[in-house]
Amino acid sequence: MHDTFYLNEQHFAVREMVSAFARDEVAPVASQHDADQSFPWANVKRMGELGLLGIPWSEDVGGAGFDTLSFIIAIEELARVCASHAITISAHTTLGTSPIVNFGTESQKARYVPLLASGRVLGGFGLTEPGAGSDAGGTRTTAVKKGDHYLINGSKRFITHGGVGEIFVITAVTEPGAGTKGISSFIMTKETSDPAAAAAHGFGHDNSLTPMRGFRSGKKEDKLGWRASDTCELIFEDVEVPVENLLGPEGKGFTNFMRTLDAGRIGIAALSIGLAQGALDQSVQYAATRKQFGKSIAEFQGIHFSLADIATGLEAGRHLVYHAAWLAQNGHPYTKEAAMAKLFCSELAMRATIAAVQVHGGYGYTRDYPVERMMRDAKIGEIGEGTSEIQRIVIARQIFKDLVRI
Repeated sequence: MHDTFYLNEQHFAVREMVSAFARDEVAPVASQHDADQSFPWANVKRMGELGLLGIPWSEDVGGAGFDTLSFIIAIEELARVCASHAITISAHTTLGTSPIVNFGTESQKARYVPLLASGRVLGGFGLTEPGAGSDAGGTRTTAVKKGDHYLINGSKRFITHGGVGEIFVITAVTEPGAGTKGISSFIMTKETSDPAAAAAHGFGHDNSLTPMRGFRSGKKEDKLGWRASDTCELIFEDVEVPVENLLGPEGKGFTNFMRTLDAGRIGIAALSIGLAQGALDQSVQYAATRKQFGKSIAEFQGIHFSLADIATGLEAGRHLVYHAAWLAQNGHPYTKEAAMAKLFCSELAMRATIAAVQVHGGYGYTRDYPVERMMRDAKIGEIGEGTSEIQRIVIARQIFKDLVRI
């Protein structure tokens, strides 16, 4: 695509830097971390040093001082090599940090954002519960005000950085019976589940944070894909959360988290584009060297058709992603565009990675080549941060809203 329509020299520099990091430091260890289901502490520390854990935040709060498109490009380039590394910066930045940046008080921002933007600790976002997935309004976690604090009880499920993270924004019901208008959000802190690894690598824990008693991580999920990404349950047992940790006004937690998910969907779309591009890269390379019937399979028309479809989808998908990111960056509404980008790109990534496995034949079904990992990693893109079905609902609602405005 004609990247210069959206991108400038800074964006190209970010792409080159992240691409080199992904190639030189992520690619050699991605397969092993996937197999072991181990969190890539060393690489995540390096990502923090490179500014990748605070790309869109200003330098005065510890960020890199770049823009949304730079952030999207970084996710895309990492996902070409390893989706687990890509979701680490996406979830940490959009889900763990942006609610505090967007809805926090000045004191909350000063307290927590520098720790997150600089990558000194990891952040997460607690919305999903055992009984509240697509129905995020079905939150059962409760927050009861008791003088100068709230008493929080409940649990969250499938939380990125739920184990390794230390700063979280979570939703809880403050007004039972009020539906989504009775849901509020809070900033909560706990100690990382792996203090030994944090100490060994010199990041991931900060002594200035006070762990909240009764707040802990629970079960670590054994996942199909994104296996090097830390995904755990969060458990709250009579956790006393100071009233100053209420994030935004009471009753606005659901609304604010839906806005956060809009931005997060652009991140998942970028990750999906990266996965699809990585699958195409691997397929082209393999087809050029694999011989059957006395010639390279790159000469077969069936291979041409498959790769042409992926390449065409990539062109369309990037336009959707970059356009949604541009709208977000420039303060325009982007709910529909983010949902369209996430829907199209996540389904493209699934098709592209399946096609890549097919191009590789029997080898594609083994762990000797990264395409089988890419296929496993792609599936969650159609589920996380709103399923494909939810995206279609969001898009349809926006279409009818637009019709009413006309």
